[in-house]
This record gives sequence, structure tokens and C-alpha cells, in this order.
Amino acid sequence: MSWYEAAEKPEIAEFGPVTGLSVTGRGEPGGAAYGASVGALYAVMGALGAPMVPLEGRWWVEDERSPFEVPREEWWWHLFLRLPDEAGAIESAVTDVRRGVPAAARVQRVTFTAGRCVQMLHRGPYADEPASLAEMDALMKAEGLAVNGLHHEIYLSDPNEPDQTRARTILRQPVR
Repeated sequence: MSWYEAAEKPEIAEFGPVTGLSVTGRGEPGGAAYGASVGALYAVMGALGAPMVPLEGRWWVEDERSPFEVPREEWWWHLFLRLPDEAGAIESAVTDVRRGVPAAARVQRVTFTAGRCVQMLHRGPYADEPASLAEMDALMKAEGLAVNGLHHEIYLSDPNEPDQTRARTILRQPVR
């Protein structure tokens, strides 16, 4: 299965390790810290001369409540851009863009393994994701699976697209 593909109904998939550029932060999606971090990732990716890929985010809250009950400015994230295997050293790319993009100092190369996941393609606004997440949760319960990692989203559409009805996002939840 391709990293950038998912069915429109929940499915079980498995993924090995991936390497990319990442920035960790806290704050509302689309907020100032988030925006500066996205800009830094793409600036470093451009300095590497690597092909542009969809933005990804792994999300969590440090609270016992559901993420949907926690104010969005309290959400934590690892933003991620997948690197091609032949990508060079990022240190010089970070140095090249850091003067104009101070947030680039926080960009680092990371590798993570999603492993076994429940995933699906969500079509439409981010505000409608709870319905898709409920479908994924139903499959997890039916298969006797438990959450085993951070909620992961891959934004196949431009997150700034004004017509969010056209948005396409892969929702992925590692499980055990």
C-alpha cells in the first residue's frame, strides 16, 4: 500500500519506517506557531531541492478529555514532510534558510514507524472528521484493536483551500 493512499472506508494497513523533516509544537491548527512551522518545513525542503510532498501532522493532547473537548490552542503536533531516500544533510539547508526563516532552527530529520494502523480517506472539512473517526473507531472495536500511537493526518489537499468541501485527508491511527 502506498503511503499516500487510503480507501474511503476504514481499513487496516501496515507501514514501515519513514524519514522526513519535522517540527514539534503546540497551538491551534492554522495559528501563528503552526504557520511558522509549516513555512519552515517547506523552506528547508526547498533548500534541499527535494520534491514537495503533502504536509502531515501527528496530533495529541495532554489531557484526559477527548481532543474535541480541549481548546485547539492546547493541541500538540509533530508536523512532517517525507523525504526521498536520497535526501542530503539537512544541517546546511537549515543554515541556508534560518536567517530569513527563524523557525527553521527547529526543523530536524526524524524517522518513525507507523506500523499497523486503521486508516481512511476523509473527504470534506476538518470539522467533519469526527464522523470519519467514529467509523475508524467502530472498525477498531470490531477487530479488538487498541490505539497504539499518535493520531496521524496526511493533507492531500492544500489546507488553505477556501472550498473545504474539496479537502482530502488521510486519517491514520496506529493500533495494536
